[in-house]
Amino acid sequence: MMNEPTKDKLYQMRLAAMAVAWQEQQKDPAFASLGFDERFGLLVDAEYLARDNRRLQRLIKDAQFRLPHACLEDVEAASARGVDKSVVAQLATCAWIGDHRNVLVSGPTGVGKSYLGCALGQMACRRGFRVLYRRVPRLFEELGLAKADGTYARLLARLARYDLLLLDDLGVGTAKEPQRHDLLEIFEDRYGRSSTVVTSQLPVPAWHDWVGDPTLADAIMDRLVHNAYKITLKGHSRRKDTATNTH
Repeated sequence: MMNEPTKDKLYQMRLAAMAVAWQEQQKDPAFASLGFDERFGLLVDAEYLARDNRRLQRLIKDAQFRLPHACLEDVEAASARGVDKSVVAQLATCAWIGDHRNVLVSGPTGVGKSYLGCALGQMACRRGFRVLYRRVPRLFEELGLAKADGTYARLLARLARYDLLLLDDLGVGTAKEPQRHDLLEIFEDRYGRSSTVVTSQLPVPAWHDWVGDPTLADAIMDRLVHNAYKITLKGHSRRKDTATNTH
């Protein structure tokens, strides 16, 4: 049987998964045929996997995804939807995050823009990157409040620290003067240093007009578009599709 003092020490050292795996080994006679190195390796694997799963769950929780269970493997990649399989395969590697590139997703309402964005974010979490999700209208509210209470610079600095910032629903409503400057500050901080995913019902060429101010629009688009993957989703609204679980 497991030595109780040893078990207690494992828990005190926060090696709970290793302690549980050791208990399981003690109960299963099949492990008796394995050598010490093999059994010890299995214990280490159990602890490593448990910690990796906890890290992933923490990253996903901190990201605050609108759709936390979105998964890139469940994205329906087809030319009819405007999603190329080869592009999805490239994005799944997350090499684009290491290269500080962006992903711009546009298309009509209900076609799965938010799902694809959250799926990219979830994959980034699985690769160990720090991610944050925000709907653009809510982000503007946060920035406005931060200006009022004197924490604006601190909030911008926090946004800049994320490896991937997912901005959902760009182009909702009319961009106001302070919001144009907010976007420029965010994209300036991230340009060449980190990656951003942006989703919008507006086609990418229309984003310039939505910003409104030509000078600010040029600066924002220059920092956002030129090093980006561009995906234009097509098809019917997925919200109406209750027959499948694909997105």
